[in-house]
Amino acid sequence: VIDHVHALAERHDRRMMLRLVKGAYWDTEVKRAQERGLGGYPVFTRKAMTDLNYIACARKLLGLRPRIFPQFATHNALSVATISELAGDDASFEFQRLHGMGDALYAQLHADKPDLACRIYAPVGSHRDLLAYLVRRLLENGANSSFVAQAADDSIPVAALLQRPEQIIAVPDQARNARLPLPRELYLPRINSKGVEFGERAALDALLTSVDDAVTPANSVKEASDAAIAVALARTGFAFWNRTSSDTRATALERAANLLEQRMPHFIALLQTEGGKTIDDAVSEVREAIDFCRYYAIEGRRLFGDGLPLPGPTGENNTLRLRGRGVMVAISPWNFPLAIFLGQIAACLMAGNAVVAKPAEQTPRIAAEAVALLHEAGIPGSALHLVQGDGKIGAALVAHDNIAGVVFTGSTDVARSINRTLAAKDGPIVPLIAETGGINAMIVDATALPEQVADDVVTSAFRSAGQRCSALRLLFVQDDVADRMIEIIAGAAAELKVGDPRDPATQVGPVIDAEAMERLDAHIARMKATARVHFAGEAPAWGNFVAPHMFELENAEQLTEEVFGPILHVVRYKAADFEHVLQSIATSGYGLTLGIHSRIDDTVDTTIERLAVGNVYVNRNMIGAVVGVQPFGGHGLSGTGPKAGGPHYLPRLATEQTVTINTAAAGGNVGLMTEE
Repeated sequence: VIDHVHALAERHDRRMMLRLVKGAYWDTEVKRAQERGLGGYPVFTRKAMTDLNYIACARKLLGLRPRIFPQFATHNALSVATISELAGDDASFEFQRLHGMGDALYAQLHADKPDLACRIYAPVGSHRDLLAYLVRRLLENGANSSFVAQAADDSIPVAALLQRPEQIIAVPDQARNARLPLPRELYLPRINSKGVEFGERAALDALLTSVDDAVTPANSVKEASDAAIAVALARTGFAFWNRTSSDTRATALERAANLLEQRMPHFIALLQTEGGKTIDDAVSEVREAIDFCRYYAIEGRRLFGDGLPLPGPTGENNTLRLRGRGVMVAISPWNFPLAIFLGQIAACLMAGNAVVAKPAEQTPRIAAEAVALLHEAGIPGSALHLVQGDGKIGAALVAHDNIAGVVFTGSTDVARSINRTLAAKDGPIVPLIAETGGINAMIVDATALPEQVADDVVTSAFRSAGQRCSALRLLFVQDDVADRMIEIIAGAAAELKVGDPRDPATQVGPVIDAEAMERLDAHIARMKATARVHFAGEAPAWGNFVAPHMFELENAEQLTEEVFGPILHVVRYKAADFEHVLQSIATSGYGLTLGIHSRIDDTVDTTIERLAVGNVYVNRNMIGAVVGVQPFGGHGLSGTGPKAGGPHYLPRLATEQTVTINTAAAGGNVGLMTEE
């Protein structure tokens, strides 16, 4: 970067001012790299390396004078002394410090070298705007590794403060913080799925090439008779697959995860062209599918191995073990046609079941290629069968006498229908694991940070064109701050680009089909007639696009059903009516996701305690649950549980068997008789 700026100044015959900082928000960079599954960190993970790099950059900047005028922002006395020494008698540079910090340091420097300039800078604004910034600066300078904090600590000797960074980083393997795992090692023994850094030209080029090559075939609708054939074949395959060792099953899923990672650009392209996903959403979905395969593989080895030994009297061995149920029907939605589809299948297979998978009719090719990949990874064709088609095919599968369970993700109405069908059948009682939607709410009180709220609300409500079951539908904002919050949220929403999901700049892609668009457009028309419009975005005239909208309602009861798209409903509340807000959320009957933005611990604790919601997110967005980190699933009208991607999911897909062996049947308890 320094060389580039210098070349620019040379080319245009100008003198450039270049400010060198050690950087803020270091922990945010670390977290982002972990969340995105990057190969490493974009920042140094040891303070000494940052200090060493700062001096290296300073040395280079000083050597490029006068074309470059260096500006060194630091409160580190050792850095100041080193730069002063490197600069020699040439004072054509300046130091910079924050108002109220480093006063004594720079007073001494000015006394010693009066010709050296020091620029003092300070934030200007209202208390409301500056508080978060000032708190951040205090936290950074109060950290144990900060020179400012160490200099104020009488227990730290001066010699330690003067230890040069190159002495601390004595050998290359000490350059990285060994206590901070690399992003890929964050969840060991499970490997974190590999992400894509869009700033890398090679990675982006690979994605764009795959987009150009992807072709979406016509939908394939099968007959109900195909469902019966698939169940019969799966029933035959179950006997073999259930006898297969848990390690063999887990290894096949891990191979599938590796293949997905290798072919990530191809599946991203499929998700864009067939599912309408933006690049960022498509990357996240492929990663989630990979995480499901690896997570269930590791959990399966633990749960389906040698069994759980249980206590008992002498001369007796007791073991509890899990076994497959039989043929499981997996019915998945179009909004996560790869992640949920593969997550359901991987869990059922790991539990020893055979699977008949019925994907959404809108995304047939993604399902077909995912099943082909599983077969390639080692899942026998007899254990996994794909049946494409519409709702009639799904109904035929659910009604079949020889299925042992149903895993379903979709609407509450369809889940109810499946439940009634299963309950009406004679024979064994068949379990249903259903994950449905919800009128997901977020509560924002007067202590919340407006900019953070705006970012999290826009992400939660409008990312994926609002087509997530976890998406924010109903925003409660305390009346004291509502006007400002709504204004900022509307401003942020206005910056979103709606358009072709294959364009890397697009943030809101299309809804799944024309039927969904018509349904959402009708709701928008009703809201414009009955509610206050705070924001109405513009969508392209072509395609199935619905732009983000934000409406204010008189009360929460006006929203009677889930609206599956980029439409946010806002309700104001007075602080004294907080109890009514909790009641409104509880009486809806849904309980999938909930967001809380507050800096009052008691408010957060009370809300969590009072509301039966599956996933609660505090002071962050409320989408993007990570496998094994935020197991996902709701209560009431939002699902049956257990949570997908959690430790209780696999046992629900299995049957339990207790084996008791009388080891004394051979004539006596030899072990007991030989003890003294």
